[in-house]
Amino acid sequence: MEATSRSRWDTLFRRTRTLLVIVFAFAVVQQMCGPMRVAAAREDLLDRLQQERKSRVIAMIHRQETVSLFGVPVSSSIGIEDSEAVLRAIRLTPADQPIDLVLHTPGGLVLAAEQIALALLERTGKVTVFVPHYAMSGGTLLALTADEIVMDPHAVLGPVDPQIGDMPAASIVKLLELKPARQISDEMLVLTDVAQKARGQVAAFVDHVLLKHLPRERATVLATALSEGRWTHDFPITVEMAKELGLPVSIDMPPLIYELMDLYPQSGQGRPSVMYVPLRRAVPVQGGATEAPQADGEDGK
Repeated sequence: MEATSRSRWDTLFRRTRTLLVIVFAFAVVQQMCGPMRVAAAREDLLDRLQQERKSRVIAMIHRQETVSLFGVPVSSSIGIEDSEAVLRAIRLTPADQPIDLVLHTPGGLVLAAEQIALALLERTGKVTVFVPHYAMSGGTLLALTADEIVMDPHAVLGPVDPQIGDMPAASIVKLLELKPARQISDEMLVLTDVAQKARGQVAAFVDHVLLKHLPRERATVLATALSEGRWTHDFPITVEMAKELGLPVSIDMPPLIYELMDLYPQSGQGRPSVMYVPLRRAVPVQGGATEAPQADGEDGK
């Protein structure tokens, strides 16, 4: 009797273990297939946009996404890997073919942004930069190279003043005005020297970029305003302000750009997420009657 009972427990244990292995394997497959489906959808939409605009479309979208098997959120910014990929795409594009760059980024490495900017400046075909939400710092630097910057009416650009570590270069330089050199540590004195050089280098590069659109005097004035630290680094340059600064801005955003952004969902881990449901509207028909309400995006709007 005891042997029979033990045999039943062994059988139940083996079946339970097998079931857990199957469930775990299914979860792994789901985790692997999900990103593949999203990547395929992104590629399909980029291809549709290219065919519609007869251009090379490059998307550089940085946001916090849930990646890896265990869903570790990773926040990204412009880096050398991005510049390598964008430069490769530019090389594979005929010189006279238009390039559309979709930007959603907080900025990143100055070197990487400048590499991409130089490549875009050399283009003979039209360069259009689309900013559906924001392109700050190095993203703004890339936007300055465009023949046309297409922004959502509420999208923003930002200053391009250099940052030394996590400190604004302009604030480090200002330290020399606030304290005598003998009261400043050797490390901070070195940083002030680096900060002064960084400000000069970025200002000169932005001036070079802006000569594509503006006469030299206006380019120099704008380059100084954007790089000297006049505003905080997260200061929002709105559509209206960008136009006042003389940038070639429009708000004619193609609907496919918004569809592309929907394929880059923000991770909601650790904070509240934003949710909404489609509006339901009654569709009028002849005779004053109404048909059943339809949701946003359905045929018959």
